[in-house]
Amino acid sequence: MRWLIVHLYKYNNLMKKCFIFAVLMALVSCKEQTNSLTAQKVVDKSIEASGGYLLDNATASFDFRGKHYSATRYGGAYVLDRFTVDSTQAVCDQLSNQGFMRFVDAQPVKVADSLASRFGESVNSVHYFAYLPYGLNDAAVNKELLGERTVEGRNYYLVQITFSEQGGGTDFDDVFLYWIDKENFKVNYLAYEYHTNGGGMRFRVAYNERFTNGVRFVDYKNYKPTAKDVSILELDSLYEADQLELLSTIDLQNISVDVCETC
Repeated sequence: MRWLIVHLYKYNNLMKKCFIFAVLMALVSCKEQTNSLTAQKVVDKSIEASGGYLLDNATASFDFRGKHYSATRYGGAYVLDRFTVDSTQAVCDQLSNQGFMRFVDAQPVKVADSLASRFGESVNSVHYFAYLPYGLNDAAVNKELLGERTVEGRNYYLVQITFSEQGGGTDFDDVFLYWIDKENFKVNYLAYEYHTNGGGMRFRVAYNERFTNGVRFVDYKNYKPTAKDVSILELDSLYEADQLELLSTIDLQNISVDVCETC
């Protein structure tokens, strides 16, 4: 009997040690999984959740504020167009791997280098925001995971985007923040700090989500802070406190996506 009690005691101690070891291993594993989610992985998951990789070989188009935009990408080559038509002429501003070109009534016209740079950035900006988070893996993009935030009751990864001077465009010193949902990896909020024309900050809230041929599109409510000397990191809290001023809405219409199935 005593022999049995001693063995049961040893068995119980062994089971307790095994249980404690299993719990510790689970905690370590969970911590490793959390720590392994880098800014790059968060962005990759966000692009995947939004169908962004379909745009690698596709033609997408939309209308925005009276102009028609079209983007064609294939095998790393791209052509971004903006079409403006009035009663006298049709103008196409085109940005591609070869640079900027302007066409008037389908004929190429000479544009001064300073204007070409400005027009090209304008075309690129509209396309950039329309397809987010697509584009966040461009070569000039630098990513940093700043941590986690809660906005309107949902939990987000907060990813900061900066740009290298080489390949980062004329506004390479702008700073962007993306609030990426921890559950579905969709971008629901973004903010940016710019330095042109006196500088400033904007905070955008996504709404009217829809998927077109597998690609996610949203419209935005565009806000600015009412107070001066605030940090871009405060904009989500200011939004929840109703201390941002609504400037405009960014609404895309007549969206079309034609994905190359054989590419």
